Amino acid sequence: MNTTLIRQCARQLAIALAVKGLIGAMPFACAEEPAQQVAAIGAPVVSIDNFAFNKDTLTVPVGTKVTWMNHDDMLHTIVDEGKSFKSDPLDNGDSFSHVFDKPGTYKYFCSLHPHMTGTIIVR
Repeated sequence: MNTTLIRQCARQLAIALAVKGLIGAMPFACAEEPAQQVAAIGAPVVSIDNFAFNKDTLTVPVGTKVTWMNHDDMLHTIVDEGKSFKSDPLDNGDSFSHVFDKPGTYKYFCSLHPHMTGTIIVR
């Protein structure tokens, strides 16, 4: 195993542990769990499975809301190369949505796993 890969794995583990620690340290004042976000019926959903974006290229009309749903046990992010959108780290079952108001090609990636990439084409 090369040192770069070891450093990346260690960094991901540290981030995951830090996030889990923060969540675990929160007071349990809420009596009920927040409802899971669900995409509207017919709205495009990009699944995150096995360290890949399922529908790595998606073409949508202007004004479409696209939702990414993390089904992995690892944290993932969605970051636009053009910096028009960026998610917080998504845990298993978490989702992130963005409305595409302008036509164009939006290339995105996971900042924690840069080999994970995708493209949204808005027409």
